[in-house]
Amino acid sequence: MTRMRLSVLDLVPVRSDQSTSDALAASKNLAQTADRLGYTRYWIAEHHNMPAVAATSPPVVIAHLAAHTTHLRLGSGGVMLPNHAPLVIAEQFGTLEALYPGRIDLGLGRAPGTDGETARALRRYFEAADQFPRDVMELQAFLGDPVEGQRVTAWPGAGAKTPIWLLGSSLFSAELAAHLGLPFAFASHFAPELLMQALETYRAGFRPSKTLAEPYSMAAINVFAAETDAAAERLSTSMQQAFAAVVTGKPGRVKPPVDDISTVLDARQMAAVQSRLTYAAIGGRETVRAKLAAFADQTGVDEVMVTGMVFDLDARIRSLEITAEAVAGL
Repeated sequence: MTRMRLSVLDLVPVRSDQSTSDALAASKNLAQTADRLGYTRYWIAEHHNMPAVAATSPPVVIAHLAAHTTHLRLGSGGVMLPNHAPLVIAEQFGTLEALYPGRIDLGLGRAPGTDGETARALRRYFEAADQFPRDVMELQAFLGDPVEGQRVTAWPGAGAKTPIWLLGSSLFSAELAAHLGLPFAFASHFAPELLMQALETYRAGFRPSKTLAEPYSMAAINVFAAETDAAAERLSTSMQQAFAAVVTGKPGRVKPPVDDISTVLDARQMAAVQSRLTYAAIGGRETVRAKLAAFADQTGVDEVMVTGMVFDLDARIRSLEITAEAVAGL
């Protein structure tokens, strides 16, 4: 029986009592744990203007984590391509591929990864998201082999053939990934509504390409694993508070867990949080095992990416350990 392929999505969360340096050091320790436990990938998600998230520059963080791990594939989950020129991304990831051959993934998102005002400060042009398909294909060309007469070449980057993934929370990227024959990852950890429809769209429309003969999909799920179900539920309250802060437009740094989430969130916030936790595995080893098995069976994905904004580093590490133990043999 093949073991379930597990990967990790990290936003480099910054606690209320931490500096950015502390948060980056914690992510290094977590990546080393994932490396030791045999996780497949460890991705960094680009966000901006969010006090709780230090992952503003995935290539920089990826380089740091790759230098402190051995086997993990390190990648972006993702680079928000509308914020960047494709040539620059090709050069950055071409450099990473040269430094760590065969260990780099390039996941691309179409959203800005921030609020509207910050997006306007970041974008190269206001219709950037509408040009996403063109930018993806331009980036593919820069990472491919140079052709005769090519006037602009990514050095490094040309010939790197760094694997490109498309990420999405709607049907748009599912359709584009299928059309281009690229692997597809869905952000069901915060936007669960269209997960099944997106996967169906991707598989139905998939066209084989030079890089991928058959569709390959991954979906993200919130996982909080602890020694008991009650302990895991308590851990999850840090992320619930973070979700509520985003919903109310008052983002802040990651808060400590609480014994009763209803004492800090009102009914409207609770409803919004629960909708985002549609796909979640929160509990002890057996609970997490059952929920991850059900998620894999329901979605049919080739790989599951786990994430979870746990306040304490030791608890984050233990959650990864218990999750790996839970899926052994699945």
